Amino acid sequence: MPTTVFRASMHVIFAICFLLIVLILLNNDMLTLSLLTTERIQAFKTMFISILLEAIPFILLGVLLSSLLQTFVSEQTIRRFIPKNPILGILFACVLGILFPMCECGMIPVVRRLILKGMPVYIAVVFIVTGPIINPIVFAATFMAFRNHPAIAYSRMGLAFAVAIIIGLILYRFIKSNPLRISRANFSSQESLEGHQHQGGGLSSKLNTFFVHASDEFFEMGKYLVFGSLLTALIQVFMQRESLLAIGQGPISSHFFMMGFAYILSLCSTSDAFVASSFQTSFTSGSLLTFLVFGPMLDFKSTLMMLSVFKSKFVLLLSVLILITVLGCSLLLERFSNF
Repeated sequence: MPTTVFRASMHVIFAICFLLIVLILLNNDMLTLSLLTTERIQAFKTMFISILLEAIPFILLGVLLSSLLQTFVSEQTIRRFIPKNPILGILFACVLGILFPMCECGMIPVVRRLILKGMPVYIAVVFIVTGPIINPIVFAATFMAFRNHPAIAYSRMGLAFAVAIIIGLILYRFIKSNPLRISRANFSSQESLEGHQHQGGGLSSKLNTFFVHASDEFFEMGKYLVFGSLLTALIQVFMQRESLLAIGQGPISSHFFMMGFAYILSLCSTSDAFVASSFQTSFTSGSLLTFLVFGPMLDFKSTLMMLSVFKSKFVLLLSVLILITVLGCSLLLERFSNF
């Protein structure tokens, strides 16, 4: 796992550097030293720090709840409540996202265990895509970030719910085999070993696990927040306003730009709303929704994690489904709403 995290970090850094180079080449005035004025540097620092300070409390709250659930709530407790009906199963997965606010970092390993213990794949995937979005913490963060446009917060929840239902029904209809890389036999032996190692652990052991998991996850998500805040501030301050408006007001280009932006940044869903809100004056509301829904469902970090758990073909299929469904639903919402 540490190797995977390190590789993910390096890829994100390289992607950000590449994007910055492209932005520099596309903006001639960035090649001049006159760009590095005191006013622009001060604006960059102000925007960078403001995004961090607004997002950190929500990340901390999400990390604490995630660690609490992972340490004290067993997978068997959740599995006992899984309905047999597919529609009820999808709704159940969405409700889980509301009751158990977890980011994809802690969710994917838990979902792997749930699938191996009997949870249907389509319910597990719906839980993966809705859990980071449809929960009170993310709603509060989004509402706070878009105080002057609260419809964004409500639309984010509704759009994520609609996308999850569509993806869940498609997977229920077409995915019948186990998409996990690990076999049930290997899982059974691994589970027995873990049970033997943790046998006799009391409250102090669980509390230690809780704090270790919380600190690791906070710093893991925090570095992606720093990268995202840095890149957002750079684009907002140093990129030509005309170029940003040309992309942001395009009916299709704005959505694709925001999907690529969300994928590269790999932000936590408790903080991405503060990054998106800084683009309100440049991008359409529909493209901001695309950013807010697509990013938590599929980004670079979660892709690496899913590839370590699921087979490559399944990850590719799920990625295409998320991309098409989010884009289509977002365009429809933008077309028929009063944003």
